[in-house]
Amino acid sequence: MTAPASPERRSELLNTAAEVFAAQGYNATTVRRIADEAGMLAGSLYYHFDSKESMLDEILSTFLTELWDGYDAVLAAGLGPRETIEALVTESFREIDRHRAAVAIYQKEARHLADQPRFGYLADSQRKFEKAWLGTLERGVADGVFRADLDIRLTYRFVRDTVWVAASWYRPGGLHSPEEIARQYLSMVLDGIAVRA
Repeated sequence: MTAPASPERRSELLNTAAEVFAAQGYNATTVRRIADEAGMLAGSLYYHFDSKESMLDEILSTFLTELWDGYDAVLAAGLGPRETIEALVTESFREIDRHRAAVAIYQKEARHLADQPRFGYLADSQRKFEKAWLGTLERGVADGVFRADLDIRLTYRFVRDTVWVAASWYRPGGLHSPEEIARQYLSMVLDGIAVRA
């Protein structure tokens, strides 16, 4: 039997679970381990959540809901292709800042979780994600903003992986803000690292 926790306590427990899942992997993480990290008895965790799976579901669905709120706003803004890519990358780094552990979990676990009915939304989100990025890159090539010889799918994979792997090293409150990291990444991706002649 579960009972509602205060929003603050629930968020605190989910943040703890996310950090443990990110560090140890979902399958290797026990409820006892999460409870130990939260400073409570394992049985007490069931007062707030009915299962480890429920915790993971809430962590990932919260992250993706916030990500898509930001992405949808960018995609609806009527920006040019380059500006859309810049805004999507910036929004991605903001999400890494807000949900670093959830991003790490998503990267490690999404492929096998997506096969489970409860996590079917992960595959849906991936398809939507790919459509948004590929569509923007294709529009950029068609409009003459990006090079005509660009391999769209390869470019998408490069940008996607380059951005999201930052969750493995990024720590909130570090030397650079998410916006500054995005600016540096965009400079390298869109303008290259060689000095122009």
